[in-house]
Amino acid sequence: MLKFTEDHEWVRIEGDVATIGITEHAAEQLGDLVFVELPDVGKQVGKGDNAAVVESVKAASDVYAPLSGEIVEANQAIVDDPSQVNSDPANAGWFFKLKLSNASEAENLLDEDAYKALIA
Repeated sequence: MLKFTEDHEWVRIEGDVATIGITEHAAEQLGDLVFVELPDVGKQVGKGDNAAVVESVKAASDVYAPLSGEIVEANQAIVDDPSQVNSDPANAGWFFKLKLSNASEAENLLDEDAYKALIA
């Protein structure tokens, strides 16, 4: 199940773990990424908390936790090579995985049609 936030994150939920990244639209708006800072594994985040930072040649931006839970994995590959976020934001460019503490929060996320309407 792929969902989206109004802050341009995508969320792929599998069981009680959500994989989070930024949308293709966000990657295009930021331009070429030069730096990514990810949260530490084990960190607890609440819905809406700052979870990661991206910097591009244009700007720096926060990546928010779209759901509450514990960081269980961070994608070191995008720290080593931030351009993966630009080239494949929905797959290789994922940011972190979150073990959900309140799965019902996902009910408030946007589906693909609602997200496309948001960015249109």
